[in-house]
Amino acid sequence: MLKNHLKIAWRSLKKQPFFTFLNTFGLAIGMVGGLLISLYIYDELSFDKMFADADRIYRINVDVKFGGNAEEYAEVSAPMAEAMKRDYPQIELATRFRNWGSVFIRKSDTELNIKEVGATYVDTTFFEMFGLDLLVGNTRTALKEPNTLILTKTAAEKHFGINEALGQNMILDNRDTYTVVGVIDDMPENSFIRNHTIFIAMAGNEDAASTEWGNHNYPTFIKLRPGADIKDFDTFLESALRDYVIPGVQKYAPGITEEQFLASGNYLNFSTIALTDIHLHSNRNPELSTNGDIQNVYILSFIALFLIILASVNFMNLSTAHSLKRAKEVGVRKTLGSNKSELIRQFLVESGVISFMSLVLAITMASILVPFFNELAGKEISIPFTNPFFWLILVASVIVLSLFSGSYPAFFMSKFKPIQALKGITENGIGGGKIRNSLVVFQFAISVFLIISTLVVFQQLKFIQNKDLGFTKDQVLIINDVYATENQIASFKEEVQQLAQVKNTSVSGFLPTPSFRSNSTFYREGLKDDHEKAINMNDWSVDFDYVSTLNLEIIAGRDFNRQFSTDSTAMILNESAVAVLGVTPEEALGMRLSSDYEEGEVIFRTVVGVVKDFHYESLRRDINALSLSLNNSPGSMAVKLNAGDFSNTIAQIETIWNRISPGQPFDYYFMDESFNTTYQAEQRLGRIFIIFTILSILIACLGLFGLAAFNAEKRMKEIGVRKVMGASVSQITYRLTIDFLKLVGIAILVSLPLGWFAMSKWLEDFSYRIEISGWVLIMAAFLAVGISILTVSYQSIKAAIANPIKSLRTE
Repeated sequence: MLKNHLKIAWRSLKKQPFFTFLNTFGLAIGMVGGLLISLYIYDELSFDKMFADADRIYRINVDVKFGGNAEEYAEVSAPMAEAMKRDYPQIELATRFRNWGSVFIRKSDTELNIKEVGATYVDTTFFEMFGLDLLVGNTRTALKEPNTLILTKTAAEKHFGINEALGQNMILDNRDTYTVVGVIDDMPENSFIRNHTIFIAMAGNEDAASTEWGNHNYPTFIKLRPGADIKDFDTFLESALRDYVIPGVQKYAPGITEEQFLASGNYLNFSTIALTDIHLHSNRNPELSTNGDIQNVYILSFIALFLIILASVNFMNLSTAHSLKRAKEVGVRKTLGSNKSELIRQFLVESGVISFMSLVLAITMASILVPFFNELAGKEISIPFTNPFFWLILVASVIVLSLFSGSYPAFFMSKFKPIQALKGITENGIGGGKIRNSLVVFQFAISVFLIISTLVVFQQLKFIQNKDLGFTKDQVLIINDVYATENQIASFKEEVQQLAQVKNTSVSGFLPTPSFRSNSTFYREGLKDDHEKAINMNDWSVDFDYVSTLNLEIIAGRDFNRQFSTDSTAMILNESAVAVLGVTPEEALGMRLSSDYEEGEVIFRTVVGVVKDFHYESLRRDINALSLSLNNSPGSMAVKLNAGDFSNTIAQIETIWNRISPGQPFDYYFMDESFNTTYQAEQRLGRIFIIFTILSILIACLGLFGLAAFNAEKRMKEIGVRKVMGASVSQITYRLTIDFLKLVGIAILVSLPLGWFAMSKWLEDFSYRIEISGWVLIMAAFLAVGISILTVSYQSIKAAIANPIKSLRTE
């Protein structure tokens, strides 16, 4: 029987090639979108699950509010790991990282450096914690000695063969010599350490032995023993403030108690996060790698679901529209003895054939589109053709989809009454008009919702691009690793400054785009023992030209000045720091602050100026307190350029660099590009919205096209009568079109409030954001109406210009 159903289905599909193409193509589009998004989501959800015992590994976080500044850290103090192991026996292992960042590295017998962007100190428990093995070397002895390191496979191949790496001496940042004690495989792309290529023995980091609890510099992970519950660990975390942090602070602020600390509105809360949750549920300061966002996963999941449902709805509408042409076939088959269940099976088989044809087309299209999708989403996903589980899910999904898509048309057509069907009268066969109209409303409601979402995302991105950030980011060239020029930094800066197109230069590793960050707690003169008067703020080391190079606005006092010898102990605050101090910018001038807690002479800094607040963090965050002081921080050099030929100026700077520091890589970028990378996730989300909004509109239009064809076919005699009675083509076209515009209008009324609400929630992640304008909603509505008119007009005009004699002839 199945063979007979398949044969009839194939003949029927071949008989109507255009209808078959529309149905197959519509379903395929939905499948392609669903498949690509599903692969993306699977990749996002797979992060860090490859590590051994990943379900027992947790990272320690800390939320701190002190001195008017609140921070969420992904790092804790150096002694935290040892304290946890000592006080909580359910911990099997603890390991720490101390991020180094980018580093110059070379063999000891060469002068040519290679830059590696991911270097970090790790404890010896690093390998056992994450179940990692070495390609070369011994994990039991590796990294136990100071000045030893492990390279990833790719990093090792840049310098020597993997098997030749062991025992080689390498020089880091032109200073210290390290011995290679192992080579490890490259970290997986879906791991939290994917960008790290050098792992250095923690034994060589003197700060790692510190007993101070006030600094938070060490990402710390624990592995619980089998059967232990992480909730039981909360007791230890709750007591850490009382048992460790407060006694540590008392060395510098005698008399402070836990009650006083908390009563003044401060807090220090430790918490845990599962290793496998970090990528999608953590956005702290700082993360070892850039993380994703679970919100984006939810958004894309809904888009994938919508696309599949839209494709199914489109199939239903097109099949229903086509049913009138098969009414006589159904009537004949019923007259010859076919029962309802047999007809349903026949039509479901036809639905299944179309679904599997769509699957083949979808896989072909997805294979072609994967590279473009990877570029769009910043991924390296691939279709797992060799995975049997993938095919099992795919086939099962297509079967469910074919049953879902084909059920309504099958039941609809199987209920045709034989006598009416043979006469071509089917409108009373089943009251499906309301259902079909509801499906069209649903389709366009989703499309309008996606249009609103796309417009809002791009409006927010435009707002970010055009917002006055309080500093100049355009035409500012950033030269990295200026410390490589060693004692010739001043000479390098001076020579660059002399170039014709260079307006100004400044040397500092602290920039208002992603760069170094450092917090310090300051006390006003005479108030050292009053912790309630402390102010915790970002403390940046800059040079005399920093404010002028980035065009920061001085609102009180003055900039640093070489003519004032006392400026070596001067500082400039931002407005937020002044607000925490509880004074006006003018009143802050002359204040003396110190962050020096050590015994002996206390060094005070004098406030000589106040700058207007500028956005040195993402616009998702509020602007916190900040201080600028003169100090050596040769991480980068900012070069403010005049308009002109940038490539020529960059070439001139590179020539100076190669002469002053031969063998050192010349690395640069433009500040506006670095600023844009901060919002890559939003930019990618916007591009993904555009692509899948277009797909949803295309699918919705196919569904509307199908319903227009159905309606025109159903009202053919009415149209004929109207034409005979003198109705014009434009009048008939209007009558046929207005019915669909009513449906689109309902869809707009449903989707506008939903779109506004959803995108308002999305915007809440930004401290600085747009208000959703009324024109966004109006534009989405007009786009939906315009698209629907274009879609329906073809069928309406075609029906309006048809010869009325054909439609009015008797049976």
